[in-house]
Amino acid sequence: MSAPNKSYDPVEVEALKPENIERMRDEALAAFAAADSLEALQEAKTAHAGGTSPLSLANREIGALPPQAKAEAGKRVGQARGAVNKALAARQAELEAERDARVLVEESVDVTLPHDRVPAGARHPLTTMMERVADVFVSMGYEIAEGPEVEAEWFNFDALNFGPDHPARQMQDTFFVEGPKGPGGTDGGSGVVLRTHTSPVQARALLDREPPVYVVCPGRVYRTDELDATHTPVFHQIELLAVDEGLTMADLKGTLDHMVQSLFGADMKTRLRPNFFPFTEPSAEMDMLCYVCRGESVGNPDRPCRTCSSEGWIELGGCGMVNPRVLTACGVDPEKYSGFAFGFGIERMLMFRHNVEDMRDMVEGDVRFTRPFGMEI
Repeated sequence: MSAPNKSYDPVEVEALKPENIERMRDEALAAFAAADSLEALQEAKTAHAGGTSPLSLANREIGALPPQAKAEAGKRVGQARGAVNKALAARQAELEAERDARVLVEESVDVTLPHDRVPAGARHPLTTMMERVADVFVSMGYEIAEGPEVEAEWFNFDALNFGPDHPARQMQDTFFVEGPKGPGGTDGGSGVVLRTHTSPVQARALLDREPPVYVVCPGRVYRTDELDATHTPVFHQIELLAVDEGLTMADLKGTLDHMVQSLFGADMKTRLRPNFFPFTEPSAEMDMLCYVCRGESVGNPDRPCRTCSSEGWIELGGCGMVNPRVLTACGVDPEKYSGFAFGFGIERMLMFRHNVEDMRDMVEGDVRFTRPFGMEI
């Protein structure tokens, strides 16, 4: 058996020549030094210290060398790769330090700045007013009742004693939901409307509850009115319904007095004027004492009142005793039970309470209108 041929001349590998190894090392060091960001350094690392970098490929060539040449080539490549890794780590530390210093400056927070530079928001005054009125009655033991805004025509009209030919049913007052087309393309009618008042909730409350019933019904309603200073096609109402044994107009009057005194002051008064509504009998229009002049402008030319036109009273809403036909339609015995109801517009009450002159200001979404009312709870 022959001995190893130790006198065999090493094979020259181009990639492992000293000058080439030094060139690869110097190129890597130059690339690391030129990197001005961590992203650029990562690209240089992949190009000069990754698995396919020139030094890595040269390191693979060592296995092809004769035994007597491997030690020297390995030492030469190892020294070059060590210098490259050391330079890479040093440059990475420098760039990370620069990044951290930059972040401290760019993302610093001045804790001495005012904390309230962004103005606080405010709830819409219509919402606040509606909840405030409802709270007056909740404190008296009433329950909040709600119903759909897209309502069946029966609840909106028939159950409330509106006759088939009542003007309120016509298109000039009511938004009707389009129904399926009949023969020849005629409108078959859907029997569904956008509710024109919150009174349908009263009918639903009587159908859902056994008397005695004491509910207050706030909500949004729709009518085909033009938007102007005193009208809007979408507005808010709040209605009250009380059905129990032995209720009279005196109970209604006392309830109205308590409401206006809670909202406008303890010295406020109300009065009732005869009127007509299909769902109440007898019916009345409710006025309250002018909250500005307290009636002192009546007959006093030296002190005119623009709010009440020197009449001393402001019309607030309609009211009356629940019509027995409404009680019968909702399954309540009118011989045993009686009730009263009233309703009014929230927009009108807001105009009275805060001297709002144009109803359009309430719906245009301008925060300059909403913000002065504050964040009331």
